[in-house]
Amino acid sequence: MSVASGLIAPGLRAEFPGLRLYWIALDARPRASPPDLRRRLGELSDRYRGAGVVAMRTQPIPHAYRAFFRQVGVDPDAARIPSEEAAVRRLIQGGFESRDTLQDALLIALVETGVPVGALDRRSVDVGSLEIRLAVAGDRLGGAGGGSPLTAGQLIVADASRVHATLFGSPAPEHAPGPRTRRLVLFAVAVDGVPAIHAEEALWLAADVLTAG
Repeated sequence: MSVASGLIAPGLRAEFPGLRLYWIALDARPRASPPDLRRRLGELSDRYRGAGVVAMRTQPIPHAYRAFFRQVGVDPDAARIPSEEAAVRRLIQGGFESRDTLQDALLIALVETGVPVGALDRRSVDVGSLEIRLAVAGDRLGGAGGGSPLTAGQLIVADASRVHATLFGSPAPEHAPGPRTRRLVLFAVAVDGVPAIHAEEALWLAADVLTAG
């Protein structure tokens, strides 16, 4: 396994020079989380207290994502960045909830690095053309054959033939990993102020959880 770089549409590269897409492909599938993985989430939960969550926004990685949200016209206090959303959810729930190995792996990567990681079923992705671009008229989440219509100008993760997700959003249901998945594509979005090593670490952390045992 090796981390590869996705594409950034030329106009976006000029407007957001720090915007980057990284991905990794691996043989893995979602399954029930073993006890040691649930324990690991419990230990991560213990790191988060109310004061620490409030202070997150001053840390370099969360601050970088908050700044990017503002750049694209999103108020990060109304629509939280992924790491803050996870932290607030932990406070409300009283801990990080274990769901399955995939969702737990993505959560661990996010909590440990601050970098959001998404997952797609490898069968749905042309990794050679995977990119971040702006949606155009007629784009639909999941592809032309179905899915909800997208607003022109939305930031999306797509390949040459399909739209897989809005940026920082959930993947199209038909592209998300499921019971028949045997191979995954994990992808991480970095912005200005987020070193490449953090994005790569997020992918490796998620991959390690998914391939353990």
